[in-house]
Amino acid sequence: MAIKHNNQIQHNHFRKDWQRRVRCHFDQATQKIRRRSVRRAKAAAVAPRPVDKLRPVVRCPTIKYNRRVRAGRGFTLTELKAAGIPRLYAPTIGISVDSRRQNLSEESLAVNVARLKAYKEKLVVFPKKGAKPDLSSTKTIPSVSAALPIVHVPEGVREIKKGDMPEAIEGGAYRKLRMARSDARLKGVREKRAKDKAEEEKNKK
Repeated sequence: MAIKHNNQIQHNHFRKDWQRRVRCHFDQATQKIRRRSVRRAKAAAVAPRPVDKLRPVVRCPTIKYNRRVRAGRGFTLTELKAAGIPRLYAPTIGISVDSRRQNLSEESLAVNVARLKAYKEKLVVFPKKGAKPDLSSTKTIPSVSAALPIVHVPEGVREIKKGDMPEAIEGGAYRKLRMARSDARLKGVREKRAKDKAEEEKNKK
């Protein structure tokens, strides 16, 4: 800033010794390796249980992003009931629960119920400490990978491409909805007006 007139000289703080106060993250690569080793240790500690919980397939909110699918917070109580899994038992077998989410379409309900049922079929529940396993109900596991309850996103659920989107409504969807609402609201008035006009024409003759 230029100095004009006979004023006090500005106290510009140019020597704040920033080298002692700045924080440089030179350990990013090392922290990445450390996080990976911690994840491996956790997986080994909880084995054969899965590290992550099973989550539902949901669509992103708003018109802009609802073509995309992603993992949701948890399964709804309706989905758990349809799959035959008790609400309080679900978190104990690695299923996340979200009591606030609601099913607004039959498609999402069917997809997530199928996901839960596929998880139940592959799930192997070990007995608690001190309890003897029930050999009659024990499943025969050909390999560890076959027993792992990893359920991928069904092929029927995918991101809708822009080319697959329906064509835009002529004049705009908002205008068409408002016109349909107006027609439904004024239907009786217009019918009465047309009837009165027809009677007037008839009386003139």
